[in-house]
Amino acid sequence: MESAAKSPKSLSMPWTTRITLWLLDIGLNLVMRKDGTVNRGLLKLVPLTPPSSEPINGVKTYDVVVDPTRNLWFRVFVPTQCTVEDLPVMVFCHGSGYIIASADTQLYDDLCRKFARELHVIVVSVDYRLAPEHRHPAQHEDGLDVLKFLDVEENRSKWLPGNANISRCFIAGDSAGGNMAHHVAVRASQFHFQQLQVVGLVSIQPFFGGEERIGSEIQLNGTAPVLTLKQTDWFWNAFLPLGEPYNRDHPVVNVSGHYAVDISKIDLPPTIVVVAGFDILRDWQIRYYEWLKKSGKEVYLVDYPNMFHGFCLLPELPESNQLISEVKDFIHNVLNKI
Repeated sequence: MESAAKSPKSLSMPWTTRITLWLLDIGLNLVMRKDGTVNRGLLKLVPLTPPSSEPINGVKTYDVVVDPTRNLWFRVFVPTQCTVEDLPVMVFCHGSGYIIASADTQLYDDLCRKFARELHVIVVSVDYRLAPEHRHPAQHEDGLDVLKFLDVEENRSKWLPGNANISRCFIAGDSAGGNMAHHVAVRASQFHFQQLQVVGLVSIQPFFGGEERIGSEIQLNGTAPVLTLKQTDWFWNAFLPLGEPYNRDHPVVNVSGHYAVDISKIDLPPTIVVVAGFDILRDWQIRYYEWLKKSGKEVYLVDYPNMFHGFCLLPELPESNQLISEVKDFIHNVLNKI
């Protein structure tokens, strides 16, 4: 499961993937206004997937409202062809810079459906509040509140299948969702749950950064197919509260930097960190992995040297399926130690 960080080799993609990435980049730049706001009207063009009580590709879904006053809800993905009596729960945090996307965005519905089917888990995909309308710490509060909601027996018996084992809970996320997954896991480790236990963390190309410009940012800015420094800076400016001490060296961004939280005495679960060779965030993600390891945590690094940021969302790529296998092995190994 663990692989050494490798240097990127060559970027080879199907032409259909290149067109998809080009369109996504254009759309992203169009919704990011110069005044720091998001064009929500334009986002209405993004394909959404409604919940499906009838199984689609072996998975049925339904939505659960946690708090209507802040529109906090989640989508549950239940694998219908899995006869195991005891299924882990994966709480998933979607990516997209904390500014766009949702639990019912088609790309994320497809990914979570695949996770549920292939990993044999019940997925709870969190639809958290977005920036800049809601800045940090709103997103991390939402994530923790979903865990608290699931910990209540009445909620769990009403909204989760009977074979959902909340004492075997994994928190997962990609990109900004990977950042969120880490911070929610830290918060969860300091909260006393009745039944819920976070046993693993799946961090897929987590969104971290800092004031300093480091190797992969300098080398890949403008040449990587996804993400530029202009875009990541825009995301952080939208996400962080205004004023000091909130700059990119704040520990919510630069998680392993000078102001990092001391996690050596925090009971963080085993973690898998996924990186890619053509991701401008790569070196920040490797620093995160090394920081976890230095802090005495059980952590594994999986490197896709020929991939780019967000490749897990594109099922036509073989590496996307390989990632599923890596995460499946990680979950299996974690559960075997319990």
